[in-house]
Amino acid sequence: MMIRVFFIALLSVLNTTFVFSQKESDYKLMRFEIKKTGLKYSEQINFNKAQRFFFEKEWDSTLVYSMKQLSGKNNAELSNYCHYFRAISFFEKKILKEAKKEFNLISSDFKFYYKVNFSLGEIALEQSEFKIALSHFNAIEKLNEDFYDFKKSTVFHNLGLCYLHLEKFDKAEEYLFESVKLQEVQKDSLMLIGSYMDIATLYYVQYKDDQAIPYFEKAYHLSKKVKKAYELKQNATLNMAVVEENRKNFPSALTYRKEYETWKDFLNDQNKVWAIADLEKKFAIKQKQKEVNILAAENKAKIAERNGFLISSVLLFVLLGTGVYFYRQKIRSNKIILAQKNELDELNATKDKLFSIVSHDLRSSVNALKVSNSKLLDNLESKNYTELDVLLHKNSSIASGAYNLLDNLLNWALLQTQQSYFYQESLHLSSIVQHVEYNYRPLMLNKNISFVINVTASDYVFADLDSLKIIIRNFLDNAIKFSKENGTISIYSRPASEEFCYLVIEDTGLGMNEATRKELLKETILLSKKQNDDIIGTGLGMQLCKSLIRKNEGTLDIESEENVGTRIIIALPKFKNHG
Repeated sequence: MMIRVFFIALLSVLNTTFVFSQKESDYKLMRFEIKKTGLKYSEQINFNKAQRFFFEKEWDSTLVYSMKQLSGKNNAELSNYCHYFRAISFFEKKILKEAKKEFNLISSDFKFYYKVNFSLGEIALEQSEFKIALSHFNAIEKLNEDFYDFKKSTVFHNLGLCYLHLEKFDKAEEYLFESVKLQEVQKDSLMLIGSYMDIATLYYVQYKDDQAIPYFEKAYHLSKKVKKAYELKQNATLNMAVVEENRKNFPSALTYRKEYETWKDFLNDQNKVWAIADLEKKFAIKQKQKEVNILAAENKAKIAERNGFLISSVLLFVLLGTGVYFYRQKIRSNKIILAQKNELDELNATKDKLFSIVSHDLRSSVNALKVSNSKLLDNLESKNYTELDVLLHKNSSIASGAYNLLDNLLNWALLQTQQSYFYQESLHLSSIVQHVEYNYRPLMLNKNISFVINVTASDYVFADLDSLKIIIRNFLDNAIKFSKENGTISIYSRPASEEFCYLVIEDTGLGMNEATRKELLKETILLSKKQNDDIIGTGLGMQLCKSLIRKNEGTLDIESEENVGTRIIIALPKFKNHG
């Protein structure tokens, strides 16, 4: 019963979040009226700039010029438009308190006051003030959309959501179905997906599973047809996974879960691509700025030399003094340039070695996938399903390894260029470990690995959340990779000292000799040296973990014995002020 209630709450949150983003999109009438108003008050420069930036969606500039216009003398028409510009700008920037304040400053005789009611209803809906939202949506429910630029289907949909949250299920059902009828006529696939999920949720919270499940399936199948909209696909797939889990149909649930993780990873990959692009852009700007600074310094030196030669023709003493001065400056500049060259050579050496190792591993992974896929096709033709299962698991393992390599590479690059966000705070160690471990359960099940967590519930550390997850994820991934079938992995706490909490990740895998253990713990700028492709790997993950542990003011130790197992001991500063 508790599990079902939890998933119902989760489904409701997911669907409400999507539907709230559905706003009216047709601004033709408003655009025409605002342009006409701009021509009417052509002398009002600030107003015309504000309305131009408003339609260009430059929200910060809109706020600046609308405020400048409001600071002077205005009639009711200009004031209403300026307050509307500011309200929408704050709304788009997710500053809802200020948006609400600006909407309430607009007089009720404003020509587009129905848009004000619509937006105030959306704000109230997001802030869970459902009765207030109802009053705003009811105010525009009877308007004819043929004469007003808004979608009535969206108003009906939001009314249905309000009644759903107020547990007035009959009214919710009525409005949601009215919304679906209009959306089907308009062929609005994105809104239909959200509406199907909300209708399903409506029945699901009433335990009408037979009525709910077809709508979950409708939403899922429709999401497969739309292009992009990856967050919608992710939510629809997760809903199906939850439904199948509640029906105890675990094979289907697992299939949906895997598809959900695929969309989730795809969205994460998109974010990482943008992060890399932004990083490259900033790096290029810095390089250009360095070139400008060098040219400026060279021009300055040339001007100084020319002036020195002119002065030297007048006074020998000035010539001598100027010569000595520039000689010393030149020596100092050479020292700086030499130091910069040495640093650049060292960084280039690190970069070259990193690219060499990563390209070798990626090539190996791609080649392994190529060979495995060839075998897969052969076994598919011969219908050797046992071998097919083995090859598919192998392909998944190879892809996972390549993905982890690229993820570590991105985090390492962000760390080296000091672009990563870093904020130390109080973290509950046991919760973090359980959160990371959840994503690795399928890998451990595939190898039949027993897993034990025994982290002290009272341990709170002072660390950065993202970097701590990266550290635990890398060491847990290594423990799984180096563990044999039917092995054991344990994560537990050692007794804390006055200054540190100790987290131990122990496996019964291959282990390592003393030379390898010392090499892994060695402090160096360059990556760990490769000795065996199958066992050592790139060393990038270990280098990243050491850097992040050091940045969190912690320490790392390794205890290991060949063919017995490995014990990773991470010491992190204790958060002392936790009550």
